[in-house]
Order: sequence, then structure tokens, then C-alpha cells
Amino acid sequence: MALDPSQLPDDIVSLKAMLIAADRRVAEAEKHERDLDAEIENLKLTIAKLQHDKHGPSSERARLLDQMELQLGELVEHVAQAATADEIAAAQSQPSQRDGEQVPRSKPPRRKPARRPLPETLPRERRVEPSPSACPCCGGKLRKLGEDITEMLERVPASWKVIQIVREKMTCRQCEAITQPPAPSHPIARGRAGPQLLADVLFGKYGAHLPLNRQSDIYAREGVELDVSTLADWVGASAATLMPIRDAIEQHVHAAERIHVDDSVLQKRTEGMVYMI
Repeated sequence: MALDPSQLPDDIVSLKAMLIAADRRVAEAEKHERDLDAEIENLKLTIAKLQHDKHGPSSERARLLDQMELQLGELVEHVAQAATADEIAAAQSQPSQRDGEQVPRSKPPRRKPARRPLPETLPRERRVEPSPSACPCCGGKLRKLGEDITEMLERVPASWKVIQIVREKMTCRQCEAITQPPAPSHPIARGRAGPQLLADVLFGKYGAHLPLNRQSDIYAREGVELDVSTLADWVGASAATLMPIRDAIEQHVHAAERIHVDDSVLQKRTEGMVYMI
């Protein structure tokens, strides 16, 4: 942040004291950032070690990983917020500088994480920035020399639609008999939910561990009111519909000579004794 010259003291002693205090604050801020960077790197190494560790109860390891990843996310967010605030303050101080005068840096720029290439399978939307029709220097005609492309990742919000299934009634001109195509099959009998919506609800509940009440709130914010009882009815009906697939998977697994399971511990109390299964 640029200082107002009118607010600076006139005597040299006060100016020296102000510079010393400013240098001390900068040094403390740099030390705090170094400590945060070291803590972040330590968390990353510990998380990587836990992810590759095959020993110990998996449930305890999963809880520890969740806590450490949450802590890592908060630290990275704090560092990014501080760095962005510094960039905004530096940008705001630019107009106060005279032409040709360079803005001094109080500390070196932060090292940003390496960017991964965006997936090639995602569709690309090409937006061409408008170019000048004539040369801004001499007014001459321009010709294309090349182009620079900067990719930006964006997410399209979830969209809803209602599919109208039309079954036309036809009558015979000779015998006047009425015919109509049969009704298409639905994942749930007499249900209004499409297969993609049901898959989304099931994945949210069992894959993302998102309760049905939260899913109902999310859908309501998107403009579609779905009661929790309705979602629960869909989940129960879908579970019954998918039960033959579940049974077939169970038979296939049990038919193998060996069954590989995780190393979590299941405690069973029988007659006052604890057996580890």
C-alpha cells in the first residue's frame, strides 16, 4: 500500500523508526509464510504416506486422512487468500506511482503449484476476442499472424428438463379400431423419475455420502421441489429393482477360491468376550 507523503514525519529519527518497524513487519510476515509453506509440505508428505500405507485399521486411517486433508485445504486457502490480498493491494498502489517508476517489491512472488493439463475429452468453446480493424499506429490494413490460446476451466450448472412421452392414438378408417403404442418401461413403476435422476440420487447418497435432506435442499435451490419422502421412496424402489444385480455379484464373488477384503476390524461381543473377526 502506497504511503501519502503528507503523512510522513519530517525528522530523520522518526523516518528511521518507521522504516525499521516496516522491515520488522515484513520479516515477520515472510517468516509466517515460510512456516505455513513448511506445514503444508509436511501435511502433503504425511497424507501421501498414509495413502500408500497398507497397515493399520483402514477406518482409523480414513478418518485421519479426512482430518489432515481438511487441515491442508484450510491452510492452502489461507495462503491463497493472503497472496491474493497482497496482489490486490499492489495493483491498487500502481496508479499512485509516477510514469516510468517501478513499484518496489517487499518480498518475492510466491511459487504457485504446477498446473495440470485440462482433459482433452472436455468439449471446447472457442471465444475470439475482437481485434482492431486497422493498425493503431499507422491505420494500415491488418493480416492475421497467429494466435495465443488461453484455456479456462468452467462448469455448467446442473440443468433440469421434463421429457414428454407422447403415444399417439390411431384409428382405422375401415374398421374404426383404435391402436396405440404401449407405454415405455420406467425404472420405477408409476414413477416420474428418469434413470439419470435416479442414478444421481443414488450416487449422492451412497457414493458422495450426501443425505437425502441435503439433496432435497440442493434441488430446491435449483428450482425443483422434491420432498425427502419422495427421494426416500425412489431410493427404496431402486434398491429393490437393483437387487438381482446385487445377488449376481454376490454369487460371483463367493464362487471365487479367495475373497479379498479390507483390513478393518469388526468387533462382536459374545458372552462377555470380544472376538476379533
